[in-house]
Order: sequence, then C-alpha cells, then structure tokens
Amino acid sequence: MFRRPFLIAAASALSAPSLAFAQGRPVRVVVPFAPGGQSDTVMRLLQPKMAEHLGVPVVVENRPGGGGAVGAGVVAAAPPDGTTLFFDSFGFVVQPLIQRGLPFDYATAFAPVAQVVAAPYVLVVTQGFPATDVAGFLAEARRRNGVPYGTPGIGTVGHLAGALLAHRAGVVLEHLPYRGGAESARDVAAGNLASAIGTANSFKPVIDAGRARGIALTSADQRGSLAHLPTIAASGFPGFDLTSWNGIFAPAATPRDVVLRLEAAAAAATSDPATRDRLAATGNDAITAGAEAFGAVIRRDGEMVRRLVAETGISLAG
Repeated sequence: MFRRPFLIAAASALSAPSLAFAQGRPVRVVVPFAPGGQSDTVMRLLQPKMAEHLGVPVVVENRPGGGGAVGAGVVAAAPPDGTTLFFDSFGFVVQPLIQRGLPFDYATAFAPVAQVVAAPYVLVVTQGFPATDVAGFLAEARRRNGVPYGTPGIGTVGHLAGALLAHRAGVVLEHLPYRGGAESARDVAAGNLASAIGTANSFKPVIDAGRARGIALTSADQRGSLAHLPTIAASGFPGFDLTSWNGIFAPAATPRDVVLRLEAAAAAATSDPATRDRLAATGNDAITAGAEAFGAVIRRDGEMVRRLVAETGISLAG
C-alpha cells in the first residue's frame, strides 16, 4: 500500500488542478463519521489554522456510513485538485479487510498527505467492576468465564486490542460493537456495560466524574490526557501496542505541488501551540508527519493488522 510514488498526470493536466487550487476555491474535508466523534473533533480543531495557512475556507463535511467507506467513496471520485480531501482514522487500514465490492481500492485511490494526531485507546471498567489493574481485570474475566467489552465498532483499535488481549491472556472477552465511543461510554457510566476500550476523548470525562475506572492504555508508552495510567504492555504483555491516529488524504492523482501545500497547512495547524493544547485536552497527541512518514505508518499498521487477524482468528465480519 502506497509503495508507488504519487500518480502524476500528464504535464498538460498538471496546470489545471494547481490553477483551480490557487483560485481561492474552498477546501472540502470529508469526515466519514458523525459530528462530535473523535475524527470530527480533531478535524474541526485543525480547521482554523489550515484555512489561515491556505488562505481559503476549509469546510468540514460529515459523510458517515459503511465504517468510513461512504465518505471514502466521495473523495475517491473527486477531482484530484486539492479541493476535496479525506480525513480518516486507523480504520483506513482495516476497511480493505472488511469491505467487499467497493467501486474503489483503498490502496490505490488515495495519496497520504499528513498524519495529524496519535490517540491511544484506554481499557476502562464500570465503577462496580472488581478490578483496578490489568491482572485483576483478567482474573475477573476468568472467574466469570468471559467479560463483554464495548468498542466504537468492528475493526477499530478497541476491537483489535480486546481480541489481542484475550488471545494473549487466554481469556474470553466478548466484543460488543457500538456506533461510537460516546455510546459505549454512556453505558459504562450507567453501569450497563462491564468494560470498554475506546479513546480518551470518549472516556476521560466519565473517568474524571468517577463513573468509570481507567485500567490501562493500549499504546506502547504512556501518552495523551490519560498518561498517568499504566500500559497493557507494562502490565505483563510486552510488545502490546495499538494506537489510533487521524490523517489527511487526497485523491491519488493529486499533483505533488498541491500535496506539499496541503502538507504544509497541516503542519502549520499541528505545530500551533494553542491547537496542540486543544488536541491534548481531547486525548490526542499532535503529530507533524508529512506524506512520506504518514505513508510509512499506513504500511506498518496495515501489515500489523493482517498479522493480528491471522494470529487471533478475529472476525471482521459485520
């Protein structure tokens, strides 16, 4: 995935996209999830500084559905002129394993522009659950012969992290996919769901309110707004590392000069101190990684997901 250089149109076609982008047309960023979620929140925090750098309006358009495939299809079919972009999450590397019969190929339809945040997920339990650490959580799962865990959906970091933990620990964890992290957080807070794995953006408010208990982070190191929590890796599972991200994509044939301009706009936003603080408050670490570095992340995570699926036998069917 993304091993080839950007697809460059014939020289006679290069001037048209670049000219369209320079004529002050707004940049539309398609977020393939509902308003208020992780991806939507991050993009709207980046929006002002990106618009300031580009000198044109940046408009966020939510196109939820199909686990992100609906929004992806909109951008895959858009003119490669830099005025329609795709803002996706870690699910970008999982969708090709889930979706069948799409009119586009995730591996060839998009050019990575920039990674903008990294977001560790957190394992949480409802306040009445008798565990304060990973060892206690797993002991209770064995005692009960299984514990349900909610996630933002099939193929998310939460889903994969739960499957990997269950596999490595030899316990039963029952996956309960929700339509988003906020919904699973509400059920944990209400005591209707024993445990969940989701973003700090979803769970920090209920943890701070004393309605849920943070157990451990899924990332390799302690980071984000819940960095005081231990990691699963340091709790007896060395090498455990599942971290979500958000990043910007353009249609694959977007000219290199346009991609570089968009990359610079993303960097201007993620390097702005006030924007970084706002991102941190939502549990996101700002990342300034351009097209090449972001492409490497996508290749690495895609290979990791394929290995995880083969190792655990996890089902990505809906």
